[in-house]
Amino acid sequence: MTQNAEGFYEELADYYHLIYEDWDRSIQRQAGVLNGLLASQLGNGPLNILDCSCGIGTQSIGLAQLGHHVVASDMSQAAVNRAENEARQRNLRIQFHVSDMTSLKEIEQDGFDAAIAIDNSLPHVDRSQLGQAAAAIRSKLRPNGIFIASIRDYDALLIERPTSQPPAFWGKPGNRRIVHQIWDWNDGTNSEPGYTDPSYRLHLYITIESAQGWKAHHFVSRYGWLLREELSSVLRDAGFNEIRWLMPAESGFFQPLVLARLT
Repeated sequence: MTQNAEGFYEELADYYHLIYEDWDRSIQRQAGVLNGLLASQLGNGPLNILDCSCGIGTQSIGLAQLGHHVVASDMSQAAVNRAENEARQRNLRIQFHVSDMTSLKEIEQDGFDAAIAIDNSLPHVDRSQLGQAAAAIRSKLRPNGIFIASIRDYDALLIERPTSQPPAFWGKPGNRRIVHQIWDWNDGTNSEPGYTDPSYRLHLYITIESAQGWKAHHFVSRYGWLLREELSSVLRDAGFNEIRWLMPAESGFFQPLVLARLT
């Protein structure tokens, strides 16, 4: 068990889809929201899209199914391997790369219409490297290209500081699972060794029922607290403009979304 992001996703890759009640339905639902936003900014496409934190392919697969040309990358080799396999099973042509979003050096293409980093991936990046990540993403976009990211609502979470996420209980008897999270907060003065950013340590538990009984799987990672204005400022410094936030009630997405244009 490791507390860095790469190790977290290496271990989680085979289980990640179990976080969702129905992963395929979530793929379609997320792609529908993102596709609508992209169409409103860039037209109906098909578009050339870079997913620079693809994980096991949740957003890449959905956007490719809608006809977009997708190139996808992630820092985790295991996640990329899983995403490649999932895309192959669906007869989708997606180019996958193992690449850290702070450099994206493994991706030779540029001039993308849009880049995305969805499902709270940016808070894995140390604050000292957020500008580097924004610059790397900027370098892959064409003029007037769009960057879309989603993060948890840390503006609200820092007020509440919840210590857990309520468990979800899915499946039918004999094939059920429980998914829940525990969050350990720190303020930057009592950070774990090697980290000075204000952050929290997330414990993800996926407990699975089978014929042999119940088995719990435990995954641990660290996330920084990334407030909306902090991310907006980083994006402005990297050369993005027309930065706006869409909250879930407006967008229909499960996390706050930021849209930024490269002009």
